Amino acid sequence: MFTGLKPYPEYKESGAPWLGRVPTHWSVKRVKALLGERSTKGFPGEPLLAATQSKGVVRKQDYDARTVTAQKDLHLLKLVDVGDFVISLRSFQGGIERAHYRGIISPAYTVLYPRNGADRNYLSLVFKSRRFVDGLTLFITGIREGQSIDYQLLSRNQLPAPQQAEQAAIVRFLDHANSRIGRAITGKQKMLSLLDEQKGAVVQEGVTAGLDATVDRHSSSSNWFPSLPAGWEMITLGRLVISAIDGPHFSPEYLDDGVPFLSARNVKEGHWDFSDVKYVSPEDLSYSVSELSQNLETFYIQRGGRLALPV
Repeated sequence: MFTGLKPYPEYKESGAPWLGRVPTHWSVKRVKALLGERSTKGFPGEPLLAATQSKGVVRKQDYDARTVTAQKDLHLLKLVDVGDFVISLRSFQGGIERAHYRGIISPAYTVLYPRNGADRNYLSLVFKSRRFVDGLTLFITGIREGQSIDYQLLSRNQLPAPQQAEQAAIVRFLDHANSRIGRAITGKQKMLSLLDEQKGAVVQEGVTAGLDATVDRHSSSSNWFPSLPAGWEMITLGRLVISAIDGPHFSPEYLDDGVPFLSARNVKEGHWDFSDVKYVSPEDLSYSVSELSQNLETFYIQRGGRLALPV
């Protein structure tokens, strides 16, 4: 889609393991030289914020109820301004989040603001780039669910710092590129939707009318299938299924990101609704699958070795 992009004439080593080589005329600066840390507290009247990997830092009331809401000691929460960057407990998985609203957030998070007019849009792209996110593993402390980014270590890391005019040019180009890619994705999705609709129509025709469109048909008593091919008959579901069971009933802890967790409310007529999907940890997923497997095994034994399946 994008051809003709030429490399710079010369490159140099940046000194940062995650970054590698950069154009010779670029500066490379430490994080703490480009960003200052904000630890302002005492603003309990500001709206509560939530740090998300998919939407950045947004107002909790606009996000949903998947995160725990603080009810007291709001004066201890940190103030975040529009355009600040937040290192959350999930940043090591998907990069540093940018704030789109002013408000207050957990004191466990690190709040950063650009120094000396650094281009926020350029830094946003850097903090979400795959190489930067992968490089954050060098600054992680803790184990498993207790992992977080050590900002004292990260603050000494190097970031690319081209001139502001070049930063702005890079942002404009990537905005244009992302827009073109987005339109291409939308076009492909529409095509896939039409193909999926066509596939559904073919399946519908096959299972309700058979493969021979020339055979005689007779009326049925079903509103779903008003007529059937000659030789076909209607039977009830109870004649095909011995029994039906569902999975385990427990409420996992919902997270900002993780494994998508679908429930009955996500099932719509003819499709899945992902607009309000929740997330759980891989550990809760493994527990759920394990408990469901045990339930199926118990049911199998109780049925004398006969598992309830459609004929």
